[in-house]
Amino acid sequence: MDIEALKKKSETRQVKVVFKNLINDHNTLFGGIALQWMDEVAYITATRFCRKKVVTISTGKINFQKPIPYGTIAELVGTVKNIGSVKLGINVKIFIEQKYSENRELAVEGNFYFAAVDVNNNPIRLLLDN
Repeated sequence: MDIEALKKKSETRQVKVVFKNLINDHNTLFGGIALQWMDEVAYITATRFCRKKVVTISTGKINFQKPIPYGTIAELVGTVKNIGSVKLGINVKIFIEQKYSENRELAVEGNFYFAAVDVNNNPIRLLLDN
């Protein structure tokens, strides 16, 4: 399978609802919860791409563009952006929509970086033909 097809096949989507146990005193999703969700989607995307054991090694800039209010539907979308020999960059976006509206907006976007590792947690090549 070529790289572009593999990138497309590894795209990951998760849908969540912002319930009361996830909100702060402003009635919006805690930023740390959003980051946890994003790292999880990034991890799944990275794993689906290379089918190896991967670990998060860093994050890039995370842009919190809109608050995510209580009761909102949040869709997280993870896509492969950068492929190195041992490092993989994943972009994750959180889109929000009200339950009773068609309106959809980008709320948060960020980049997560992963390394493939062996059983001793030493970095290994992501792809054999890379």
